[in-house]
Amino acid sequence: MNMLPNDQLTAVQIIQLILAPAVMINACGLLLLGINNKYSLVVNRIRLLNEEKRRLFMKVGERPLTTDEDVRLESIAIQIKALVYRVKLVRNTVLCYTTGVAMFVFTSLLLGGSYFIAVDLNMVIVSSFLLGMLLVLVGVFFAGLETYKGYEIISYEVKVHE
Repeated sequence: MNMLPNDQLTAVQIIQLILAPAVMINACGLLLLGINNKYSLVVNRIRLLNEEKRRLFMKVGERPLTTDEDVRLESIAIQIKALVYRVKLVRNTVLCYTTGVAMFVFTSLLLGGSYFIAVDLNMVIVSSFLLGMLLVLVGVFFAGLETYKGYEIISYEVKVHE
């Protein structure tokens, strides 16, 4: 059962229906912008820690490590492991947001297509929109985990050097 009969819709109303998911596409774009910035920062931090580890090994050469050097190498290893986990969380966030955007675009296409082919696709349309919303929610969950993990890493770094 169509909620809006096709013969009663004007061109403006059709365009409004098709563009309704655009609000979510725009919101996801902003979320993606923020999470991509986090991704760059985490990757850069991993590279800096790896570089510090290489420099420390080159400086040490053949002699045994001092206690401070050993503690720093252990700290670097723990941080890199935690940062790699953070990168995975960011990847999952990006995948969820991006797939959510795809679902919102699909929803817009279904809205337009259902009018032109005069087929009742309301359940498919609502389902694709809700799936997009669910993917955004899962992405927000991953982003929250990533933020929490970032706090743990900083707490560890401060604790080690006290």
